[in-house]
Amino acid sequence: MKDLERFLEAQENSYQTALSEIRNGRKHTHWMWYIFPQVEGLGFSETSKYYAIKNLEEAKQYLKHEILGARLIEIMSELLLQDTDDAHEIFGTPDNLKLHSCATLFALADEENSNSVFQKVLDKFFNGKYDYSTVEIIEE
Repeated sequence: MKDLERFLEAQENSYQTALSEIRNGRKHTHWMWYIFPQVEGLGFSETSKYYAIKNLEEAKQYLKHEILGARLIEIMSELLLQDTDDAHEIFGTPDNLKLHSCATLFALADEENSNSVFQKVLDKFFNGKYDYSTVEIIEE
């Protein structure tokens, strides 16, 4: 299993930028892969493969990680404060789809449902629906 260190290294110089962009309501720079990671099998670029979450167990580890989990919850919470419920307006395409798959992955990984922020993001931006492709990969 890939080490979560890859996310810490990538976020070191870009997390605050990503958070600021979300707070300002529009993503402008390139950080989606390691700020809102997706399950392996959805992305095809080398970057998306490198930052893909291998399986549900790795997603659980990410969520429980002291820094990574806290950051993911923080930035997802910032999305809930946005006036719009249109992920495309904030992220553009295809990053709006990546947000959907990320929120789905971590909603499934949140065993205690203690961080319902993921379901709230799904409710606000995606009518409460899980990303079908993410669910399909997780269930394989």
